[in-house]
Amino acid sequence: MSYWRLFYHAVWSTSDRQPLIDPAWEKHLYDYLWGKATALDCIPHTINGMPDHLHIVISIPPRLAVATIIGQLKGASSHRINKLYLGSKFAWQGEYSVFSISESTLEKVVGYVNKQKQHHAERELIDMLEATPD
Repeated sequence: MSYWRLFYHAVWSTSDRQPLIDPAWEKHLYDYLWGKATALDCIPHTINGMPDHLHIVISIPPRLAVATIIGQLKGASSHRINKLYLGSKFAWQGEYSVFSISESTLEKVVGYVNKQKQHHAERELIDMLEATPD
């Protein structure tokens, strides 16, 4: 088995940046994404977000393409939410942002993602970590 240490911070938005992530099932969404990432041989470090976007800090093995993993996470989660909660109203935007992060900053980025609601409420955002394509 190869040794690898790769860390990514990905952000993607709901369709048209609508506030579609309902607090009533938000935890289910994050738990589902965690399980899906693990099933895809990735290591999720944290998942959190706001009603209109999601952050995930994840380690993806080098044998897997980052774009493929994110596509699978987005597709599976939107399918799951529509099946259980919204019919066909839930969708992610097609685009996303992803940043590689160093192991030395992993804890700081995980902490930032874990406090998403607080950072947004206090408007103490790190622009680069919030960047999503329009």
